[in-house]
Amino acid sequence: MSRWKALPAELDPRVRQLVVRLRRLKDHSGLSMRQLAAKTGYSPKSWERYLGGGSLPPWEAVEALARIGGDDPVRLLALHEVAADAWGNRRAGASAPEDPAAAEPEVPAAGPGRARLSGRSLRVALVAGAVALTLAVSSAVLLFVRLGSGRGEAAAANRHPAVTASADPSPPAYVCRYERVGGRWYAGNSRTRSATLGSGNAGPEVAEAQCLLRRAGISPGGIDGLFGPLTRSAVKDLQKRAGLVVDGVIGPYTWKALRA
Repeated sequence: MSRWKALPAELDPRVRQLVVRLRRLKDHSGLSMRQLAAKTGYSPKSWERYLGGGSLPPWEAVEALARIGGDDPVRLLALHEVAADAWGNRRAGASAPEDPAAAEPEVPAAGPGRARLSGRSLRVALVAGAVALTLAVSSAVLLFVRLGSGRGEAAAANRHPAVTASADPSPPAYVCRYERVGGRWYAGNSRTRSATLGSGNAGPEVAEAQCLLRRAGISPGGIDGLFGPLTRSAVKDLQKRAGLVVDGVIGPYTWKALRA
């Protein structure tokens, strides 16, 4: 059995749990790093980073190692989705790494391409900030109108038309434009097949999932790009129908069921 180096102390416990599980599978397989690279399509240096806690492995690599080690890929990929969320939060609070090779997971040349998610966190932050600002301005206008009416200024009310304020900001408008490409369904908002989405996320990826849920006959509420309780409930219904882990979080396997 391999003698592994201690994982970094600052590593998130959810990421640590995934890495420890992958290390056990690698030991169980009896393969060297070079043999593991040959069987999975990922270089030995990439596996050293993945198993050393220096880089989060892509889900394709996790699935490949699960099958080699005889483990259930569905359960292992559920751990990967949780670790990916923790890893994304860690990267959002850290400065840019010096080594570009350690910053992005390596994709094997023979495997399918994956959309980069580097701008998703920024888009979510911008949308959340815009919604909060709009709500604050609307609340201030409503408070001013109520205070003015409470003073009994009837004469001013007769001379000037009433002013109404909208308390609910209008979310971005998304349209579902369905098309089937390469045996998969797309709705015209995003072509991602691996973005991790859960409660609180917002943007075109969420709108894409909402459109595909509606196409599958499950109502997510409105197509507003906001991952709320109705969307989470609809995702759980789809996962239950597809025999997946029912956690209300959209990951690679849930995307596969949505686009089927």
